[in-house]
Amino acid sequence: MTDPHIPDASRAVLDALHERRSIRRFTGEPVTRDEVVALLDAARWAPSGLNNQPWRFLVVRPGDPRQEALAGCTKYARIVRDAGVLVAVFLDRETCYHPMKDHQGAGACIQNLLLAAHALGLGAVWLGEIVNQADQVEQVLGLPAGRYEFMALIAAGRPAQRGSSDRVPLETLLLEAL
Repeated sequence: MTDPHIPDASRAVLDALHERRSIRRFTGEPVTRDEVVALLDAARWAPSGLNNQPWRFLVVRPGDPRQEALAGCTKYARIVRDAGVLVAVFLDRETCYHPMKDHQGAGACIQNLLLAAHALGLGAVWLGEIVNQADQVEQVLGLPAGRYEFMALIAAGRPAQRGSSDRVPLETLLLEAL
């Protein structure tokens, strides 16, 4: 049911939130530089405590030997190999000020990136398991030890599947009735 109190522009945002799904299969068609810039630009507009914007990005494109090296860091190697672009998201420890707030900001940053991918017609997935190999990832990417904290690897590309997902009823999540 459409609520007449919600303007069309707001409805578009709400629809994107409901429609976005994790996509783990890609066609192999390239992701353009402009699309990558749009993803990163959306990500950087996430909220952060004190507006410190502690996130940093490292982009890996197909053909970059680091893509295969990253595939060796996760049980989701196929997704990493097949992606049209990989975005590694980090927190810069030198700009962080509060662990919980900075981690929450990183999550918002990643969600912005995922929503931007959806808006651009791309598919994307947030790979979290790979953070268990953060030291190996930092070494593969040639980052200085201890400076950055690895948050996630986002694999994106032209979708070769439709995503599906169920959600538990809202009433199940409420601690008290509305």
